[in-house]
Amino acid sequence: MALDIKICGLKTPETIAAALAGGATHIGFIFFPKSPRNVTPEQAGRLRAAVDGRARVVAVTVDADDALLDDIVHVVKPDMLQLHGHETPERVAAVKMRYDLPVMKAFAIRDAADLDAITPYKGVANRFLFDAKPPKEAELPGGNGISFDWDLLAALDGDVDYMLSGGLNAGNIAEALRKTRAPGIDISSGVESAPGEKDIHLIEEFFKAIAKADETSARCA
Repeated sequence: MALDIKICGLKTPETIAAALAGGATHIGFIFFPKSPRNVTPEQAGRLRAAVDGRARVVAVTVDADDALLDDIVHVVKPDMLQLHGHETPERVAAVKMRYDLPVMKAFAIRDAADLDAITPYKGVANRFLFDAKPPKEAELPGGNGISFDWDLLAALDGDVDYMLSGGLNAGNIAEALRKTRAPGIDISSGVESAPGEKDIHLIEEFFKAIAKADETSARCA
């Protein structure tokens, strides 16, 4: 199965082009004012044209109300919604029904018990995203550049579809893929030169590291 690769928090046509050139399958736009990666629906709507159907567009929100989601869906026309807040299973189901779009639900992971939280969302969310639990003082639920113990994911049932996130970069992606065999990965701060500032060179290096990891895996198979 081909690896899904999501580059999240993009804000310029140039960085979108770099992500697509590297082989990104998903492009994420973040709608959360506290984030340095925040964009408005109008900005994301214009940026969507740069994706040009070459990847799935994911709209990332944090405990968004229907008014904001209505605006995002109408203007951006995303292919998927990512809920990165405290949304309940009932809220996830309601969002899916309202917009007829697949939903990816994010979970913050620090220890094995945190994975138990996905149970009531199975069969409700279309996919999960596992990110590191943020520090207590952090204002952002994700994009904090920290990772969690990937060995914890060995306890997951084999049918759990997820994206791995949290602290990924060119230096550790090979180890992350080797340990988890994740079907999808999500990166944001790991390809930034400063918070919210995507770096084309770092994006290119990240994809080179993935390609190298693929070559190594093929030789060892």
